[in-house]
Amino acid sequence: MTLWPAISAQIEQATGQPFIVHKEQALGGGCINQACRISDGERDYFVKLNSARYGDMFEVEYLSLLEMAASHTIRVPEAICHGEADSQAFLVLEYLPLNGQPDPQLQGQQLAAMHRHSSDRFGWQRDNTIGSTPQHNQPRGNSGHDWVTFWREQRLLPQLQLAQHNGYGRSLGIMDRLLSDFPRLFSDYQPQPSMLHGDLWGGNAAALADGTPVIFDPAFYYGDRETDIAMTTLFGGFSPAFYDAYNESWPLNPGYRSRKHLYNLYHLLNHLNLFGSGYLGQTIASAERVLAEI
Repeated sequence: MTLWPAISAQIEQATGQPFIVHKEQALGGGCINQACRISDGERDYFVKLNSARYGDMFEVEYLSLLEMAASHTIRVPEAICHGEADSQAFLVLEYLPLNGQPDPQLQGQQLAAMHRHSSDRFGWQRDNTIGSTPQHNQPRGNSGHDWVTFWREQRLLPQLQLAQHNGYGRSLGIMDRLLSDFPRLFSDYQPQPSMLHGDLWGGNAAALADGTPVIFDPAFYYGDRETDIAMTTLFGGFSPAFYDAYNESWPLNPGYRSRKHLYNLYHLLNHLNLFGSGYLGQTIASAERVLAEI
């Protein structure tokens, strides 16, 4: 069975409606997967493609989107199906024409509503990826100590070990002190395990023509909601009105202003590991900023 008939069959099974691919259109914008829009002339779907070894990554994204959609808060693409055919893995999603500007008030309110969906543990049932880097989500309890341990052992340490493997160990000696001292930022703060997007930069947020906010490409888990808000500031794309609406819905703890640098350090380390030394200076500066806040 060739790729498109296999995908058509999976769509039919998932939706209960006949579907045969009549048209496919390659789409740009992805740095990890190929993407395309397929159509039978009446219904359109968005398809991600990669080699078969990425099948687990697509399965986890499928499950993430189902869980986020079940919160009935901010819009995510409907997850249709996933599978493998002709040595390729695929993920089929609802096709959404993302040609609008997000209503910032809705965007802030709806993200806050999603963050209010909680769990009894930090982490998640499955490991996933942040970009193409493995991201560990082994569940821990829901105390502040559990969160600090989770952030150290499943976020910062794996990235630092990878950075050392990539030859940046001597440049990142400052991290030893940071790993021992950053728990002080949580001395009077008790985060709860919130439903997180996990990779919420401006490129993973858009809107329908009517301004309905949409988020996609998650690196899903349950953790401190401040991590999502922090990343929205890292590469831009979110308006002041978004933050106003979020804080009106669920005010951030004053200590967020210090902890956001700790949380964004994880993503800077990941960019250093994925894209190289162009991120080294920014990573070191962020670590110094964290230590200055302690």
